[in-house]
Amino acid sequence: MINVAIDGPSGAGKSSIAKQIASKLGYVYVDTGALYRTVGLAAVRSGFDPKDSGKVVPMLDFIKVELRYVDGEQRVFLNGEDVSEDIRLPEVSMAASGVSAIPEVRAFLFDLQRNIAAESNCLMDGRDIGTVVLPNADVKIFLTASPEVRAERRQKQLKEKGIDEPYENILSDIIKRDYDDSHRETAPLKQAEDAVLVVTDNLDFDGSVQAVIDIIKEKTQARQEQQ
Repeated sequence: MINVAIDGPSGAGKSSIAKQIASKLGYVYVDTGALYRTVGLAAVRSGFDPKDSGKVVPMLDFIKVELRYVDGEQRVFLNGEDVSEDIRLPEVSMAASGVSAIPEVRAFLFDLQRNIAAESNCLMDGRDIGTVVLPNADVKIFLTASPEVRAERRQKQLKEKGIDEPYENILSDIIKRDYDDSHRETAPLKQAEDAVLVVTDNLDFDGSVQAVIDIIKEKTQARQEQQ
């Protein structure tokens, strides 16, 4: 099996880029960020502080998080409810950052991620895929862009969904999440030593997709030649 790990900060375009690449290469795509967002959504709906492990950990016994493919598209379900749209709201993004710092939440989702990777050629994106979840991945990529560029892209995405969020608020949230994700004690966001850095500030979507595909093909070809 070939496993590709794509890590990077919030708003770097990992999910949309990874989804497109997986489709082109015929890999199974796993959006791990969606899993953490789903746990974050459960905490928000329960009225819990997402950083309060005393409330969040017991909650895990009462929730079921699933990835399903509906009409060829990956959807995420919380206790049987399709929450694929709800988890993209800004407040849920911040909640995801909170719950992801809780070791028990990471353990809760860890087996699900590992099992998918063991069963198929897969492309998985998140914050700690290359460093923790799939440390032996065949290809590791760290995808990023400046906070300003990421805020502009996120604002455009929200507007397309009919959500009018001020640019300043989005930028502030991204900067805060970058800090929180990179400074948490459990599996902090960082580039794996053997990951290839891809900065997309000056690349459009298609250019970003092609840049990552080129790296995957180069790495997998080199692996085949060594075997």
